[in-house]
Amino acid sequence: MQPGVHVCLPTAAVLGLYCRGCLSRAQSLPCGGLSSLHRQMSRWTGRETCSPPPPQEHPRVLITGGLGQLGVGLAQLLRKLYGRENVILSDIKKPPPHVFTSGPFVYADVLDYKNLRELIVNNRITWLIHYSALLSAVGEANVALARKINITGLHNVLDLALENCLRLFVPSTVGAFGPSSPRDPAPDLCIQRPRTIYGVSKVHGELMGEYLHHKYGLDFRCLRYPGVISVNSSPGGGTTDYAVQIFHDALSTGHHECYLRPDTRLPMMHISDCHRATVEFMQTPESQLSLRTYNIGAMSFTPAEVAQEIRKHLPNLKVTYNPDSVRQTIADSWPVRFDDSNARRDWGWAPAFALEELVSDMLHLIRDKRTNEGLPVS
Repeated sequence: MQPGVHVCLPTAAVLGLYCRGCLSRAQSLPCGGLSSLHRQMSRWTGRETCSPPPPQEHPRVLITGGLGQLGVGLAQLLRKLYGRENVILSDIKKPPPHVFTSGPFVYADVLDYKNLRELIVNNRITWLIHYSALLSAVGEANVALARKINITGLHNVLDLALENCLRLFVPSTVGAFGPSSPRDPAPDLCIQRPRTIYGVSKVHGELMGEYLHHKYGLDFRCLRYPGVISVNSSPGGGTTDYAVQIFHDALSTGHHECYLRPDTRLPMMHISDCHRATVEFMQTPESQLSLRTYNIGAMSFTPAEVAQEIRKHLPNLKVTYNPDSVRQTIADSWPVRFDDSNARRDWGWAPAFALEELVSDMLHLIRDKRTNEGLPVS
């Protein structure tokens, strides 16, 4: 064979290549691969077919981007279910002491394929939860970095999930929709066409995961999260972050300046519902899933509505509006509500928190947190 010539091998030429041993799924190995020919060939030269762990064994879980808004809380929930040592949190930042002592933590850069591969192999990972990403507003400020983390990092994770036959969860977002999408409600399957690099990368992830599932049997799973509201994480550069900050401001200064118009309606969710949906979805047998990507919904509100609900507890809250052109444009392109009927039908999704319960819980938790830290409470 001439140097530099790449050959597509027939599927019949190798055994046990696909995640469920389904050689009939494709006629030839893909040329060019997701990242490189060398990586692609190493992925397909294994002799073992993939199979799920025996029912009595707990999953071994690796969470990337674990120090963001969602990782720590999800790790806590998974450790309660499957054991402290079976859930490994990872990030490129130094964890705070309470995170470091709560369970296994490792350094992992999603752009370092070799490092990720070693972690997966050495720790016998069976579930990979891929939270590493730059969010919408931050991504627009640094498109090149967002493209690298959100797309190149995703390709590394997809390659490794195929190579090691992992159950792979990659979250998507309300930001995966665009101005031409149905807005009220947005169904699971429709025109998307987002206009942010964050949204584009999430649609890319949805489609790549679904493609690799149908072609090679990858157990890819994806939920489109609405705006997620939580106490223990600082806003991370997303368009829905006001709905976190307003609670902190209400109890600290009594004044919140909102970067969206008061009538900007967006889908939202309490973080407890988000974590529970993720775990229930990951536990669902494949045979029950009619889709690989599902919307999940809980509530939908505007800045004015959440402020009014907070005033039932803190009547003196003052909110002023100073719309930021970047975030307002992004929000105006997103759906105001999700249709999550498929998730409810296929795997029994049902939220526990509506707006009233969310506001009451957030104020209670933030008040306790500030009191314990010796901070004043408005």
